[in-house]
Order: sequence, then C-alpha cells, then structure tokens
Amino acid sequence: MVRTLEIAAIEGVPEIRPGDDLAGMIHDACAAEYPLQDGDVLVVSQKVVSKAEDRLVTVDPDDPLSHKPLVLAEAKRVLRRRGDLIITETKHGYVCANAGIDRSNVEPDIAALLPEDSDRSARRIRDVLIHRLGVDVAVIVADTFGRPWRRGVTDIALGCAGILPILDLRGKPDALGRIMHVTEVCIVDELAGAAELIRGKSTGVAVAVVRGVDPAWFGPGSVVDDVVRSYDGDLFR
Repeated sequence: MVRTLEIAAIEGVPEIRPGDDLAGMIHDACAAEYPLQDGDVLVVSQKVVSKAEDRLVTVDPDDPLSHKPLVLAEAKRVLRRRGDLIITETKHGYVCANAGIDRSNVEPDIAALLPEDSDRSARRIRDVLIHRLGVDVAVIVADTFGRPWRRGVTDIALGCAGILPILDLRGKPDALGRIMHVTEVCIVDELAGAAELIRGKSTGVAVAVVRGVDPAWFGPGSVVDDVVRSYDGDLFR
C-alpha cells in the first residue's frame, strides 16, 4: 500500500479584519473549494489569527524600525542583539527574532503581534468547525521562524488543537529492531512546514488542509506545554 499525504491550498478566505469570524470564513471557503473530512488537519497562518484577534498596532510607515519598542514590550527576555536584529524569548516561550512581531502582509502602518494564546486560538477554530460541520478536524496555527545554525526560514506550529504535538517514539524499535531512547518527532512542526510548501510566503493564501494524516497522531496537546523547551532544559540559553 502506498502511503500519501494530500495538501490543498484554500484560496477563498477573504482579507481578515479585527473581529471577523475567522472560523466561519474558513468554513465557507473550505465548503466551496475543498470540503473538510474527518481526520483532516487545517493549517492556519498566524497572521490571519492575529488580525482576527486584533493583535495589531499602529507604527510609523516611513520608519522600518518603528516597531522596535514593541519588541521589548512583547519580549520576556532579550537573548542576543546584533545591529538591528534582536533575538528574544516571548512570554509564550518561543525563541524568535523581534518577539515574533511582523510587518509583512499587513498595511504599511501596521505591525502584527503574535496571538495571546495560539493553542486557544486553534481550539476556537476547531470547535466552530466541528460544531458547524460535524466532522472531527485538527487545527494548527503556524508561523515562519528562523533556526539556529541553518539558513532560511520554515513554518512551525505556534498552537494546535486535536492533534498530538509530539510523537514519542522512545521505547519503540527502529527499522532494525533497536530500541530508540531519545526520539521524539514534532508532528505539528512537520505538518506546518509541509503546508507552507503550498501556501507560500507571498501568495496571500492563509489556510491549507492536510489530508491523509495517520489517525494515531490525533489527540490532546499544546504547543506551549508540550513542544516549547523550558529555559532550564535548554543548553543554548
């Protein structure tokens, strides 16, 4: 049997504004383009979640650094500085550039902050979709992050609902029968990155559906609680 994953970009989600019914708009777009089924994983851009939740702040459109004071306000601690680049730890525990504050894909005088609680945001979207559709789907809120020691960016999960964040393979045999002792796979990050391959960075596509995910991957969990490494457990901070 050939194992496959299918990833569909949902292009019909309109421009999101503060207070919009994001889950309802996703529901309508999916119904028209790619009706959701039990076991689908919906990957939603952090940017549209932040817009719907009014996590937007006015900045000077003529000053590319006018959002920098917001970075310090949103950061739990500053880890590194180099020129205009600031690497921070947010209150959620994410380690990222500029506390995750972004000015791309928003109006020139706007900066978008991260959602207050991306796990909660994912749960809200999932609850609405399950209520309206009667199908059991999972939701991932994804954002673009850089990575230490590697060039380029990739999407990772900021929040999730209905899917296990981590697939714990410790104690399981590998392909040759050896018992694995440390292997934990971050399923939600892998799915976020896979969805980004079809969503793209500049297409305006904020939502993708991943179909064909292993049913064993579904269950409770939280990115902040289960994926984010604690300060004490991090060898590099």
